[in-house]
Amino acid sequence: MSPETQSYDLVIAGGGMVGATLACALGARGLSVALIEHRPPQRGWPAGEIANRVSALSRASQRILERLGAWPRMQALGVSPYQAMQVWDAGGFGQIRFDCAEVGEPDLGHIVENRVTQLALWECLEALPTVALRCPARVQSFTLDGPCARITLADGQLLESALLVGADGRDSALRTQAGIATQGWDYDQHALVANVAHELSHQQTAWQRFCPTGPLAFLPLADGRSSIVWSTAPTEAQHLAALPKAEFCRALGAAFGHRLGAVRTCGPRGVFPLRLQHAGHYVQPRLALLGDAAHSLHPLAGQGVNLGLLDAAALAEVLLAAAGRGRNLGARHTLRRYERARKGDNLAMLAAMDAFKRAFSTDNRPLRLLRNAGLDLADRVPPLKHLFLQRALGNLGELPELARP
Repeated sequence: MSPETQSYDLVIAGGGMVGATLACALGARGLSVALIEHRPPQRGWPAGEIANRVSALSRASQRILERLGAWPRMQALGVSPYQAMQVWDAGGFGQIRFDCAEVGEPDLGHIVENRVTQLALWECLEALPTVALRCPARVQSFTLDGPCARITLADGQLLESALLVGADGRDSALRTQAGIATQGWDYDQHALVANVAHELSHQQTAWQRFCPTGPLAFLPLADGRSSIVWSTAPTEAQHLAALPKAEFCRALGAAFGHRLGAVRTCGPRGVFPLRLQHAGHYVQPRLALLGDAAHSLHPLAGQGVNLGLLDAAALAEVLLAAAGRGRNLGARHTLRRYERARKGDNLAMLAAMDAFKRAFSTDNRPLRLLRNAGLDLADRVPPLKHLFLQRALGNLGELPELARP
């Protein structure tokens, strides 16, 4: 006897930060949602422990999370505001400093553990009767050639919906099964992440030094430590990850120019490869991609999660408008509105981050002089700095309703 098929307005594959944001935005407005996730969120951790996977959430992302009701819980679990950002080139004189006072803001953003954001969103979802959290579960296969998407889970359960959403990460299985090609390339860098304690105060400042092998960022945490993202050659990243703690701390302090004094200790280290990737298209009838399933970029400006949350907010806005008019949520003309809203901005950010990565990862003397002069000039021109700050905060461009000031 075949299992009974369960019907929803939409099914979301991937219950991380981006997929959970979309589910929360739609479920809170009455659409029936099935969220498929293979691993439940971490429910608790020892006091004082900070995971080494964090995100720098922009003001636009904060507004989205506030309006979905997740932000107060995130604050209770722990968020780390930063008030300034200092960027400089290890190979020259160029530097630039951004300060929240320059734009009349209390901060420039928050450093937040990924697990904190995901847990807060899941707790919101658990209070929504319109959302079915299916976890642990995986999408085994799906078909899109009928009047609705038909999804088979790994346990044999059958689902159907007007729309299937792929929020299942950079190596999206849904994207692959749908035959959507990607363009991009592997960078000659891996990112090493860890939490470290250092001699001097981080001054609630996000620090980034552009080294010849890649950028090194110190992101301030509320307890005085910093979360580091050290992008360097793959073999070097693996070597650094394997060093004894004392040796690693000395190497890290030297690479950072001892800007925060000696690095005293470090937590567990993790390494992951870096890649630029962009899907040829985000949508097809009854299918939409968002977040890393649609695009991934270098982490040097910490924009990956922020772009994904804007994707979720934009798709939610399009789907709620279509539902209000009684239109098919999975129709191509409906979904194209989402793609048009997000694809251009995402491509522009990918191109900008790739250009920064390449410009600051070369020892070419004329280019080195040019980039240092550019940093120094930007630091001396207030209107240009103001534009950069507003873009980083998420206050510019055609923002979805959930993200607007």
